[in-house]
Amino acid sequence: MKTALVIVVLIHGLIHWIGFAKAFSVGNTAEFANALLKTVGLIWFVTGLLFIVSALMILFKKEGWPIFAIIAIFVSQILIITVWSDAKYGTLANIIILIAAIIAFGTERFENSYKKDVLSAMESTSMAADLVAEMDLEPLPPLVQQYLGYVGVVGKPKIFNFKIEFEGEMRDRGKDWFKFTSEQYNFFDSPARLFFMKAKVKGLPTNGYHRYTTEGAYMHIKLLSLIPVVDIDKPELFKTETVTFFNDLCLFAPAALIDKRITWETLDDTSVKATFTTNNTSISAILYFNEKGQLVNFVSDDRLAIDEMKTYPFSTPASKYKNMDGQQLPTYGEAIWHYADGEFVYGKFNLKSVEYNVNEFK
Repeated sequence: MKTALVIVVLIHGLIHWIGFAKAFSVGNTAEFANALLKTVGLIWFVTGLLFIVSALMILFKKEGWPIFAIIAIFVSQILIITVWSDAKYGTLANIIILIAAIIAFGTERFENSYKKDVLSAMESTSMAADLVAEMDLEPLPPLVQQYLGYVGVVGKPKIFNFKIEFEGEMRDRGKDWFKFTSEQYNFFDSPARLFFMKAKVKGLPTNGYHRYTTEGAYMHIKLLSLIPVVDIDKPELFKTETVTFFNDLCLFAPAALIDKRITWETLDDTSVKATFTTNNTSISAILYFNEKGQLVNFVSDDRLAIDEMKTYPFSTPASKYKNMDGQQLPTYGEAIWHYADGEFVYGKFNLKSVEYNVNEFK
């Protein structure tokens, strides 16, 4: 789609230079039946240049191209009207580019709210140079110690934040799977989870932003980044997103399990119960481990199913451990609701990258 748009915008811009050529009697410009003033020809040239700049900005993924394109479209359409019989078909190209520019503008604006939150969280995060030591693991249950030993956290920097990227599939009950990509930043001293997802639902671009901070939690999902389809900002969501935040910590930032806000209870030879408390909210989960020391499942009863606004058991079985940024992490996981009528897998996640203690937006 991006390549096609670049080609359309570029060709449309170059065509505008025919008006410049006509005004200055350069080459064969039979497309225009009547002569054009040189001042008008210069406007055709500048308009074409704006389209070309827009095409290059799209190609190199530069923000702000919709502004250039919309200005060019406005001037272009005025020019087309003045020579309607010669250039009327340029209106179709303007409409196509305008639709793309409006969607892109909405996407940039929506995504910038996420970027702004990430940068704000980074500014308030101080990172020390401390390393995880063996003594940091001593208060933990043996199963958790074994897990952190398998992951390889000892001797690594203590974690203050991380950036993580996924790709996968999601669905709602009774609906088809849709593919998505996502990136998120998690911060631990002052807990925050900032998750931005890009997807196509029935072929239409649909983006979502989940924001969880000490101030509260909300979920915004917008069709074409313009039309709200989910807009949830309720107090109940904070506890739910605390579960999600803690789930991320357990699976993708295990070094942070030395945090004193977590209390532990050993249940048997393969499982422990963890309780995480923040902002006067406590959530619990049972962590299951295999004989290798891998965390293979996370189960909590404290998460709210948004479609029904009820709590159901929630689990995230994880597998395919690989070395990621120097640690052994699961690279595949599922998100499952355990409804009264059976299990429902609503998310499949493939870990693409992880980076710890990030000090700039990337």
